[in-house]
Amino acid sequence: MARKYFGTDGIRGLTNAGAMTAAMAMKVGMAAGAYFLRGDHKHRVVIGKDTRLSGYMLESALVAGFTSVGMDVVMTGPLPTPAIAMLTQSMRADIGVMISASHNPFADNGLKLFGPDGYKLSDEAEEAIEALIDGDVPLVPSGQIGRAKRIDDAAGRYIHFAKSTFPSDLTLDGMRIVVDCAHGAAYQVAPAALWELGADIVAIGVAPNGTNINDGVGSTAPKALGEAVVAHRADIGIALDGDADRLIVVDERGRVIDGDQLMATIAAGWARQGRLKGGALVATVMSNLGLERHLAAQGLGLVRTKVGDRHVLEAMRARGHNVGGEQSGHIILSDYATTGDGLVAALQVLAEVKRASAPASEVLHRFEPLPQLLRNVRFAGGKPLDAAPVRAAIAEVEAELSGRGRLVIRPSGTEPVIRVMAEGDDAAQVERAVARICDAVTAAATQE
Repeated sequence: MARKYFGTDGIRGLTNAGAMTAAMAMKVGMAAGAYFLRGDHKHRVVIGKDTRLSGYMLESALVAGFTSVGMDVVMTGPLPTPAIAMLTQSMRADIGVMISASHNPFADNGLKLFGPDGYKLSDEAEEAIEALIDGDVPLVPSGQIGRAKRIDDAAGRYIHFAKSTFPSDLTLDGMRIVVDCAHGAAYQVAPAALWELGADIVAIGVAPNGTNINDGVGSTAPKALGEAVVAHRADIGIALDGDADRLIVVDERGRVIDGDQLMATIAAGWARQGRLKGGALVATVMSNLGLERHLAAQGLGLVRTKVGDRHVLEAMRARGHNVGGEQSGHIILSDYATTGDGLVAALQVLAEVKRASAPASEVLHRFEPLPQLLRNVRFAGGKPLDAAPVRAAIAEVEAELSGRGRLVIRPSGTEPVIRVMAEGDDAAQVERAVARICDAVTAAATQE
């Protein structure tokens, strides 16, 4: 069943337009609150946000919606998405909501919902809430309206949790770390946690003004971090995104290290310690073939899923794996968290660098990525991937790449775009493969 409001990661869009208005946020609060009103205990929701200007508006609307159906509200202020997932579970709340559009520009915002177990909601739960959004949610009598309060120790709780995931036999003494918080949700907690573990901290992207989140900083814009690492002669740089569920690292030379390399590093360390469950990690079809070959050489496996951390987590839970993620840096370590946590992942990476007593450039560059090329083909309508010439071109290219590379073709879930990705040992062959498929798709789309 197609969902009307929820996408692959909650509800997201341009603020004050479409589904991302104050009126809609209040309806979501009413609907989600009504859905989770189960049993006769006093019900509670935890609401966090990043640093977007629109966060205040949406927070107030959510509070109105939840309290109107009888739920008490606990507001944390700016905190990472994984902190809200953790607090929802640890505070025995019935639901958690994170107000954030992650790595998107400030004008966008979104609502990410977590169940009482700290996991993102199932498709069934989201469909039920959507039905309530479009229906009539009964309001409670005036004497049963919920209360709302802000808590002051939420940041401290998360910092304590994050530090507890770092090996107890190690410290960060002697390490100079540049941390880029993207002017986002982790602008206070990430530098504090790293400093308390002993590091010498240089913090950038820690002056949010409501409109500068992800603007030229953070995991999607690592150039600023690389320059800062070199300028301050730091040992390593850590970049988070707007809601701090992603991690990108820069080595001491200013070179970017993506999620594939970071997952390989963590998996190798955990395998050495006997902690890697199932002898494999979970990644999406977009992870580089070099990662797969590198793991195989160590006797480790790679389970691939469709794009999206939701699919990664589903596979991890179904197969019993505890390390997974995406090339973009969304890394899930299920021993510690129910969702991606950039700070926790960074601490595991730092532990490997510390144990190796070697530069980050030597420890974290685990394999040489194969040439990989991704192009988008926009089309006006129809289903160009079903066209016979396109299917024939795909089959021929797959045969040519067999044993030497991969081809991944998928339609976007949010716009009329076909994404064509190829990778292989021969960069020129990869270029030709992508061009051939894109030309075939374009021709088919023109004829429809």
